[in-house]
Amino acid sequence: MPTQSYTYSAIGLMVLSMTLIVGGDAAAKVLSGADFSPYFVAWTRFALAALILVPFSGLSRAELPLLLDKRVLLRGLLIAVAICSILTALKTEPLANVFGGFFIGPVVSYFLSALVLKETITWQRTALLALSFMGVLLVVKPGFGMTPGMGFAILAGSLHGSFLVATRSLAQDYRAKFLLASQLIIGTIVLSPFSLLETPEMDMNIVGLIFISALGSAFGNLLLLVVNQKTPASVVAPLVYSQLLSAMVIGYLVFSEWPDGLSFLGLGIIMVSGVFSFWLAIRHTAR
Repeated sequence: MPTQSYTYSAIGLMVLSMTLIVGGDAAAKVLSGADFSPYFVAWTRFALAALILVPFSGLSRAELPLLLDKRVLLRGLLIAVAICSILTALKTEPLANVFGGFFIGPVVSYFLSALVLKETITWQRTALLALSFMGVLLVVKPGFGMTPGMGFAILAGSLHGSFLVATRSLAQDYRAKFLLASQLIIGTIVLSPFSLLETPEMDMNIVGLIFISALGSAFGNLLLLVVNQKTPASVVAPLVYSQLLSAMVIGYLVFSEWPDGLSFLGLGIIMVSGVFSFWLAIRHTAR
């Protein structure tokens, strides 16, 4: 019964988290359509999130030198470039398709974790990730219709998968709130020069979209952090696939976008893989 209780709680929080993140990216897509640079949008996302969340992270003066740890810097750079890449993809591609391509991330994370962190590879997980990868291929259409935008989605997913491995490698050495603060601070600093290359005109609608983009991402990732602290990683990871459903619904409601036949099939395959991964995780934790 306790297992079932935390499972229901995790599902609810994860769906809310993924919806907030996708909502933030939808606002970013609107900004990109208004000719705002992906670098500027990414910078506002990191900067506003840093202003809101870093004061609550417990970051102390003694921890500031730790921001210069090469591993911490690399992790911050990975997420900064990943965000810029996905925002570049959203400029030209449907929301759901971008997230479909982005789901190359779990495949990269899985095999990179085995290579770098010596984590165990199982045949069930490998088979499900192979199925998910087939779905990704149908969405991005490599060699027969793949666009530059989907290339950026693949790059974003690959970088995010590497970021997840970097996070796991640092988890034993640094507290979670420090890692969250470090990525926001590093992202803000690294992207500042690129954001200052343009001085876009602002009005209340633009400011509102910037806040939705930043706060959706910030609070979505904060909820994700809360779920990760209370729920086994094997249960959390498959629930990330709910992001695809959110992307399809929001993409249709906001942009009147709907995946074409091949992309829809690919997204369905990715979601089926996620459902089976979740089922395996629950069965394993219930033992």
